[in-house]
Amino acid sequence: MHIHHVARRNAALLPAAAAFGLFLILYGLVHTDFPGLIQGLYTLLIHEDVLITDYIYLSGIGSAFVNAGLVTLISVAILYLVGETPNGSTLVTLGLMAGFSLFGKNILNIWPIMAGTALYATARREPLSKYVNVSMLATSLAPMVSFLSSATSPWVGLLVGILIGFLIPPVSEYAFRIQNGMNLYSLGFACGLVAMMFVPVFKALGLSPASRLLWSTGNNLDLGLMLLVICLGCILCGLFPHPREVLNQYRKLLHTSGRAPSDYLRVFGHGPVLVNMGINGLVATGYILVTGGDLNGPTIGAIFTIMGFSAYGKHLRNITSVMLGVLLGSTFLHVATNNEALQLAALFGTTLAPFAGFFGWPFGILAGLIHSAVVLQAGLPLEGMNLYNNGFSGGLVALVLYPVITSLYRHRRPVLQDEDLFEIYEDDTPQSEEQLDAHANDDIQMLH
Repeated sequence: MHIHHVARRNAALLPAAAAFGLFLILYGLVHTDFPGLIQGLYTLLIHEDVLITDYIYLSGIGSAFVNAGLVTLISVAILYLVGETPNGSTLVTLGLMAGFSLFGKNILNIWPIMAGTALYATARREPLSKYVNVSMLATSLAPMVSFLSSATSPWVGLLVGILIGFLIPPVSEYAFRIQNGMNLYSLGFACGLVAMMFVPVFKALGLSPASRLLWSTGNNLDLGLMLLVICLGCILCGLFPHPREVLNQYRKLLHTSGRAPSDYLRVFGHGPVLVNMGINGLVATGYILVTGGDLNGPTIGAIFTIMGFSAYGKHLRNITSVMLGVLLGSTFLHVATNNEALQLAALFGTTLAPFAGFFGWPFGILAGLIHSAVVLQAGLPLEGMNLYNNGFSGGLVALVLYPVITSLYRHRRPVLQDEDLFEIYEDDTPQSEEQLDAHANDDIQMLH
């Protein structure tokens, strides 16, 4: 059956991800010497890491990419040890771990939160494999660990990190359900809710977390060539050895809404997904360069995030209208298009891509336009403690915009609706509503 054939082909995902991690390390090593690497990593590890802390600005390209590569390899090793079955959410996790390791996550501050989620799984008497993805994504709040370790004691940072990791799984499950699949970064919204509880407590105790802006410039050519190699490599690997078949499946992928859960890797296999990753990565990189932005730790982190979600909801047709909406927002808001926050909003704002895929491109523009304003204010109470700030903002937009649209507008059925994806699994064998619901529930569990 088709799904078993796809699963066998996707078995190489973790080795390929490990190779990507090694590539990031090698890229970092050619940009620094050994003393510079050690000093850069030390600076990176002792820093508070609140938004926006560009590791390239802080410690140089070499140390930043070595850290990203090491975090990627750690993530791959954990997924392998818990027996993770490769799927779309696996690529999401790896994309976010690699990307945010360029501005906020490091080989030291991620462990307490992951340990807390492991403790939650133990308390529930459930396998860690059920929560392994959420444990890594919850490291969005890793700046809390770094901040408390610096401001108080490493032991305080450790204990609070464990507590955060313990709290995130139940909150994330609830947050996913109330967003109706329209905010792909649903865990970012959950992390924002948790941060809103902790940050006021920190302030009440006399601590003073504050967001900051460390933002590197002047590396567009070097980093742009690196991204070009990665994206073209994805496209070529995806097309080989059956380009016509892969392109046919990719065209089908483009007609899905992207509404979560939409596991493209599970449905279409690695070929179309790799092509999707490469094309989306090129579009995101092109947006930054054309609008006069900067390729650095945060923007490359956003590009890696888009590429990761290319296996779980994002494609060319549903991300471009959202990006256009943010671009238009910069005009109405009287904020420069290449403003740092709006550069990130245009890329991370594609968390709202399902609005374009499900309701049509005008609603994608509307979602992006609203997001461009909301994201500038939504993170202020969090003081830079939630790395997935755009996910939090996207959750707020989705909570308000989705019920308003559905109450006023009866959407046209997409060419390929989400439930049609499941029919691909069994070689066109008809499936009941109960079977479709079971598949959807399986995908929800994979994401959370």
